[in-house]
Amino acid sequence: MLGNGGTGVVSLSTGEDDPPHAVPVSYGYDPTASVFYFRLAAGPDSEKGDLDGRAATFVTYGSDDDGHYRSVVARGQLENVESEAVGTAALDGLDHVDIPLVDIFDEPTRVVSFEFLRLDPAALTTRKETPGGD
Repeated sequence: MLGNGGTGVVSLSTGEDDPPHAVPVSYGYDPTASVFYFRLAAGPDSEKGDLDGRAATFVTYGSDDDGHYRSVVARGQLENVESEAVGTAALDGLDHVDIPLVDIFDEPTRVVSFEFLRLDPAALTTRKETPGGD
């Protein structure tokens, strides 16, 4: 279902009493390492704040070839791909994924700052509709 990329929703912890910050995103997925990659807009005006090390939940869903509902939920911490702690394995992983470019910005993307982040899930769960709907 995950392929090597698609779309879903990332929910970020705020560390406060506020609800999580949830945003639709495009993602890349490396099935060999079971790691998700994101290209997220960042900057001083971003509602997301600092992303590196943030607890996150990622959800993607759709239907299989038979039209039955499926979903995947990944939980863990975001890691900046450019940080030394992540290293070259993350940069190599970017070669195996396809992050769809979805342009939702009011400005040309050439003037929007982006960060490449990965989510190496601490927990990965799936759900699938049964054929009888039971």
